[in-house]
Amino acid sequence: MRFAGVTVEERGGMDRLLDAVADRLTRDGVRLVGALRAASPDAGSGSCDCDLWLLPNGPRWRITQDLGPGATACRMDAGAFEEAVGLAMSRLLSGRADLVILNKFGLSEAEGRGFRALISEALARGVPVLTGLSETHRAAFDRYADGMATILAPTEAAVTDWCNAAVGTVAEEGASP
Repeated sequence: MRFAGVTVEERGGMDRLLDAVADRLTRDGVRLVGALRAASPDAGSGSCDCDLWLLPNGPRWRITQDLGPGATACRMDAGAFEEAVGLAMSRLLSGRADLVILNKFGLSEAEGRGFRALISEALARGVPVLTGLSETHRAAFDRYADGMATILAPTEAAVTDWCNAAVGTVAEEGASP
């Protein structure tokens, strides 16, 4: 299977896991496209800012907005998020991706927006996709994947092994006999 999700319960654990996997794969020469949650310089300050690091080499993209003190509405900047999605999609369409990694299949994807078109396009092109997955959106992920996704153990070894196998399978299919 070329589609996988992984769930990590520990706060910040998903970001650390996917960062480590992406770093390892990049060092091994795997061409990545996608987005990971960038470590915030304000971590621990109570700030709710969220930035994405667009793979393979940036930029860092702010996807939240400051609504002012006391605001309780969603801080997601839908326009900035869709711009990040568009940039990732253009990188995929350039044809230079071995693997797509996304920090999560979240609310936007559950509702049919966000990185969902990128996931579909990657899979249609035979490019494997790995995404973080929360229990909150697991049912939507399962409906979308329709039995075609693998759920991975939340360890660096298990995720890296799946990525290497998925990328290797694509390379083997593209090789001449």
